Amino acid sequence: MKILIPDIPKEGIDVDIQETLTSDGIPVALRGRLRVQKEGSEVMVEGDLKADVELQCSRCLKTYGSDLTIPVAVVYHPVEELKGDDQHEIASEALDLDFYTGDELDVERLLKEQVALNIPMKPLCDTFCKGLCPNCGTDLNEDTCSCSKRTADPRFQELKKLMKERKE
Repeated sequence: MKILIPDIPKEGIDVDIQETLTSDGIPVALRGRLRVQKEGSEVMVEGDLKADVELQCSRCLKTYGSDLTIPVAVVYHPVEELKGDDQHEIASEALDLDFYTGDELDVERLLKEQVALNIPMKPLCDTFCKGLCPNCGTDLNEDTCSCSKRTADPRFQELKKLMKERKE
């Protein structure tokens, strides 16, 4: 979906989002509303999105559904503002800054970026997920494994002997 920047009225426009897209290989169902306003050559996009995503738990590797609330607040500048400068440093308060080329604003690219920024770095199906046994691979949420729970580091065996002698 593209928005023609010259067609944005002074009072701005509201864009209803009801899309299914793929962001970093993850299918995402998005819904929400974005407010697009133009002031001079700047284009401001603000709004809130809801996303239904299928993630894989980083502990037990099961696929689970998650609902994300994504706040959007991005200011676009024409890419022509960059011409002539070799290096650019982005200040921390300008991290919501992006650039557009020509007369079009690519809303799908914006949506994919915002989803990617809001997917958890370590997705968990549950905060109390026990994960998989590192020895046998049993899902510890569903079953217990027969692996020894306490595997001692062989480097501490001598220390263990000393502790035992000291108690006697």
